[in-house]
Amino acid sequence: MTASSLLGEIDGVGRDPKRGGYSRHAFDGPEHDLREWFVERALGLGLDVETDRNGNIWAWWGPLGRNAVVTGSHLDSVPGGGAFDGPLGVVSALAAVEALQAKGFRPRRPLAVVVFAEEEGGRFGVPCLGSRLLTGTIDADRARGLRDADGVTFAEAAAKAGVDPERIGPDTERLDRIGQFVELHVEQGRGLIDLGAPVAVGSTVIAHGRWRFSFSGQGNHAGATLLTDRADPMLPAAETVTAVRRLAAKVPDARATVGRLVPTPGGTNVIASTVDLWLDARVPGEGTPGLVAEISRAASEAAAAEGCRVAVTRESYSDDVVFDDGLRRDLGEWLGGPPELPTGAGHDAAILAGFVPAGMLYVRNPTGISHSPEEFAEAEDVEAGATALATVLERLAQ
Repeated sequence: MTASSLLGEIDGVGRDPKRGGYSRHAFDGPEHDLREWFVERALGLGLDVETDRNGNIWAWWGPLGRNAVVTGSHLDSVPGGGAFDGPLGVVSALAAVEALQAKGFRPRRPLAVVVFAEEEGGRFGVPCLGSRLLTGTIDADRARGLRDADGVTFAEAAAKAGVDPERIGPDTERLDRIGQFVELHVEQGRGLIDLGAPVAVGSTVIAHGRWRFSFSGQGNHAGATLLTDRADPMLPAAETVTAVRRLAAKVPDARATVGRLVPTPGGTNVIASTVDLWLDARVPGEGTPGLVAEISRAASEAAAAEGCRVAVTRESYSDDVVFDDGLRRDLGEWLGGPPELPTGAGHDAAILAGFVPAGMLYVRNPTGISHSPEEFAEAEDVEAGATALATVLERLAQ
């Protein structure tokens, strides 16, 4: 089987007729189907499969043990996401294992393929939740209480999926098994097409986080309430959206986005009583908190001018990540000197990098578009990525 053929097997799972692309979220129907598909495929390769206390799936080649070589990614998506983000790393890992088996290779070190839960945060709002729980970088009680748009908690969804919510949390024993972690991912941003290369080695991940801005005012009748009598939270929310772009443009290499805004009650002829919006902010180095502070001040001023209030809550944050120097050099040497690229996108590898030697491989995305139905990689580049990953796994596990 090839990585491209494996992507074809899951092509119809979780298609979103409204947004286009795919909507596959932690422990929902499509993601459940993908998890079952992965387990079936891994068992077909003779791998031993287990689900850990945090809902992450592990498929082991050879006996469990310490100093393991681990690869993999995730199967969930953003709402209306593309076909490659996450699944490419999973299918490439399966294809790489099969290719190594076909040539008679047998790893001397334990080797595992992992599927992390809720990497995108598309259902419960916190990205890389499975790897954060594994490493203890999010409080387990907080994770259990996270709610989706329908009010379902992470604990409730996990229990329905067969994961005991009382056992969610740091898994030191499992983390200690990992010797090196290498994640393959589709390129997010445009770089490789201009460099004429199908595969790159990851160098850094830009610091990033998510903040929730909750504006509250006075809900009222759209026709019966004079403009002078209103405390409409939609106005400061809208001003904050424009402030995000204006303030971020003043900071070199900053990226700041409002991609979600929810008014309550949400009626066409109703002045909202509350408006929640979510800010995604990413600035290299230590600049992210400063930018968010500027945006928060602008939001507070806009709210006060309309007679409203705003509360700002940090939902997640990760500092700049520099991938392991030694592993990065080895990847470059084994793959014949591919380019090294930084990224503004977050990954489970960046979470693990604070605890184990971690690295990344990127597969060329000719347009640079991701988190969108237009996300794309050529079949030849997909196979080049799987071949590169097989080379890396063989060198690490021999």
